[in-house]
Amino acid sequence: MARLGLCGGQGSAGKSGLIAMSAVSTFADPLTDRLVAFVRSIGIDVRAAALPEKTVLPGLDIRHGAILIDEARMTHPGDILHEAGHLAVTDPLKRNDPTLSPTPADEMTSIAWSFAALRHLALDPAVVFHDDGYKGEAASLIENFSAGHYFGVPLLHAYGMAVEPRRAAEAGAEPYPHMLRWLR
Repeated sequence: MARLGLCGGQGSAGKSGLIAMSAVSTFADPLTDRLVAFVRSIGIDVRAAALPEKTVLPGLDIRHGAILIDEARMTHPGDILHEAGHLAVTDPLKRNDPTLSPTPADEMTSIAWSFAALRHLALDPAVVFHDDGYKGEAASLIENFSAGHYFGVPLLHAYGMAVEPRRAAEAGAEPYPHMLRWLR
């Protein structure tokens, strides 16, 4: 269960030991396969690829609107959700560009998107916010987002993807981290 990234008391591994997995496994690691199944289910292309060159996140790259995964080189499967967040919040007219060049605002919005995806999948926040990322601030991100101290949510709200908690009652909608839709 731990390799699936579940928080204690969340979900059940079931008879096969896997949760929310597609019938056909694409990747050897169960957590990778689970995350890929989710990302594909929301309309983002994910492909296995050999990535011998250095990438921002080891074993991962975004090209032409698809997440490329070199499973042998990838160090943290949760980074798949972070990369998916970049594609999800990108202007649809630019999503299939050869590469993305996220702004600081895009980065913050991708982090907020990633946290919502973690909650949706009932995963431990450390799956994405691991010690090797976020310039040593992963623990702070987990603490703040878990306590409802969010950033990046105003843009998710502006994109019609989520409702800011302070506006949820007047909108009659469930607040972030619930997502109204996963793609901008």
